Amino acid sequence: MNPHTKQGLTSLKSTSGAYPCYGVGVKILAIETSCDDTCVAIVETKGQRFPRFDILSNIVSSQVEIHRKWGGVYPTLAKREHQKNLPLVLEKTLKKTKRPKIDLIAITVGPGLDPCLWTGINFAKKLAKDWNLPIIPVNHIEAHILANWLNITTRPGRVIRFPAICLVVSGGHTQLILMKDFGNYKILGETRDDAAGECLDKVAKILGLEYPGGPIIAKLASQCKSQTPNIKLPRPMIKQKNYDFSFSGLKTAVLYNFKTQPQRIRKSKKYIREICKETQQSIIDVLIKKTIKAAKDYKAESIILGGGVSANKELRKQFQQRIQKEKLNFRFQVPSFKFCTDNAVMTGIAGYYAWLRGETKSWKKIKADANLKIY
Repeated sequence: MNPHTKQGLTSLKSTSGAYPCYGVGVKILAIETSCDDTCVAIVETKGQRFPRFDILSNIVSSQVEIHRKWGGVYPTLAKREHQKNLPLVLEKTLKKTKRPKIDLIAITVGPGLDPCLWTGINFAKKLAKDWNLPIIPVNHIEAHILANWLNITTRPGRVIRFPAICLVVSGGHTQLILMKDFGNYKILGETRDDAAGECLDKVAKILGLEYPGGPIIAKLASQCKSQTPNIKLPRPMIKQKNYDFSFSGLKTAVLYNFKTQPQRIRKSKKYIREICKETQQSIIDVLIKKTIKAAKDYKAESIILGGGVSANKELRKQFQQRIQKEKLNFRFQVPSFKFCTDNAVMTGIAGYYAWLRGETKSWKKIKADANLKIY
């Protein structure tokens, strides 16, 4: 089914009966504060046959340097930074776009860190009230998935076919989701403990590396010269027939291996690079095996990646290699690198599709849900 044609979008009729390809010229102010990045963007829809999302402005104020000394995000501190940064980032966004007429406000309501979510929500609610604008609550997981539509709309003729298997993998989430259409989701499996990105952060801390762990582990893994590292780590739950994940045991295996090494080995570049490569490969093996199994079991047409860990180059490369090697007929789609991590552009895109589903709410009814699920 082609999701960019009228026939493929019947489930996306708005309350007025309009189809997405006719929702042209809608300007959406989007706000994202689910974790430690303060994000504001303005996205405009254009095009008739293939709806295109033009990014008028996309500002991200990162808090990585602030949280680095803690080895992770400190929620109270993140909330304080959001409160300080939101007015500044909004002003920068509006100034860059010469203050266009806004039609909708989209705001991330969950999942995420509760204090951070509420900071963004309260800010968005005030704007909606003061500007007399409709407000759209956005699911952060759906936003990560729909970030892929930026790639598609800039490449006419390229579509994501449904059903699709979506792997959302980040510091807080590792989920396999069956996507039958826009707004039609089913969680097939998720992590039972640590998410993949969380595991990488904890491994980095064990090894004395900086936060966030994913990028530095990927960099050191790429520098490992050994094709078959001497270190062997487990592939958690890889042989189980379900679609769930568990990476806590991998982190523990790294800790035990690290502690058993002599001091001179622990500090050697060779050892650090090898254990980084093996840790990364363990996670990649599990993610690919489970995702392809789900795609085969549900006869998927496409495999979609999203979330911060989907920026990992080795993960992308090995996914493509596996699909080609096994001659699998899946359309493989990943977001542009800068739209893998948290941003407000993806919030705006998800807000647009939520608006088409008639999910506009009064600003008074918008609430945070730190454990919000996607359905």
